Amino acid sequence: MASRSLLPCLTVLFCMISIMAPLTFGQLDYSYYDRACPVLPRIIRWNVWSALRNDSRIAASLLRLHFHDCFVNGCDGSVLLDDTNDFKGEKNAAPNRNSVRGFETIDNIKADLERACPFTVSCVDILTLAAREVVVMSGGPFWPVLLGRRDGLTASEKAANEQLPSPFEPLDKIAAKFTDKGLNLRDVVVLSGAHTIGFAQCFTFKRRLFNYQDSGKPDPLLDYSMLLNLQSTCPEEGPNSKITPLDNQSVTRFDNAYYRNLMNNTGLLESDQALMSNSETADMVKAYSLYPYLFYQDFAASMVKLGNIGVLTGESGQIRKVCGSVNYYY
Repeated sequence: MASRSLLPCLTVLFCMISIMAPLTFGQLDYSYYDRACPVLPRIIRWNVWSALRNDSRIAASLLRLHFHDCFVNGCDGSVLLDDTNDFKGEKNAAPNRNSVRGFETIDNIKADLERACPFTVSCVDILTLAAREVVVMSGGPFWPVLLGRRDGLTASEKAANEQLPSPFEPLDKIAAKFTDKGLNLRDVVVLSGAHTIGFAQCFTFKRRLFNYQDSGKPDPLLDYSMLLNLQSTCPEEGPNSKITPLDNQSVTRFDNAYYRNLMNNTGLLESDQALMSNSETADMVKAYSLYPYLFYQDFAASMVKLGNIGVLTGESGQIRKVCGSVNYYY
C-alpha cells in the first residue's frame, strides 16, 4: 500500500526532473533574477494570493492572460499594452474585449517590483510567473519557469483577431493555430484542460442551446439536463454577457474534472466538446479523465512550451517601467 501511495508523487517528480533537465533556453535561465531581484518570488506569490482571496475568478483570468499573450506574436507582454498613436493594442480584439481581465493584478505586482528592484523584471516574466502561481494555488501542478524574457515594443489588434483560437472554430482550425506556434495536438487537448477553472459568457455557447448550426434545434451532443440548466441561465432572448462555470463540478479547483465532463457530454463550449469528435483527441481525453497525475504532468510540460514561444531576450525588447506602455527611452 505504501508503494502505491508514493507512485503519483514519484510520477510528478520524474516529470519535473525531465522538464528541468535543460538549465537554460537560449538566454533564458531559471536563476535569472536571483541576484538582481531576490524578492521576486515572494512579491509574485503575495499579490497572486491577495488577488485570489478577493476574487476567485482571477485564477482563470491570469492563466488566460498569459495564454493570450503568448499566442499573439510570442510571449512579449503585448497583451498588456494600451492603444497608442502608433498601434491599436490587443485588449480590444474580439477574443479579448469581454473576456480578458487581471490587468490590475499584474500592475500591482509590477509596482511592488519597481519599488524593490527598479527596471529589472519584465512584465512578460511577471505574467508567466503569475500564471504558474495561480494554477498551483488552485490545486494544479507546479512547473519550472525559465526567466529573462524582454517586453515587446508593440502590439496588434489585427494579429490577436487572427491568431487566437475561437470557441466557434472547428477542431482542425484550432489545431492549425496551435501548430503555427510550434505546439501539437496533445497541447491542444492539454491546454484546453485549463477550462477546469473559470467562466464563459452566454454568447460563447448560446448557439448550442437553441439553433445549433442553423438547425432550429439544440446541439444533440449536449447532455439534456445540462441543456435545460443552460437554457434557464441563458434564455434565447436574454442577455449574452451572463456567465456560467466552464466546469460546474469544481468551479475554482484545478483538477481533471473538465475531461470527465467531456466524457459525459457536459463540456460547455463547442470547441471543448469537439475534442470527443476525433478519435486521437478522444483517447487523450479518456486518459486524462482517468489519470489526474498524467494530466498534471502533461499540462506542466505544455505550459513550459507555451511560455517559450517567440520570446525576446538580450538586446531585443525592453524592461517596461509600466506594463501598459512602452518606454520611449532605452
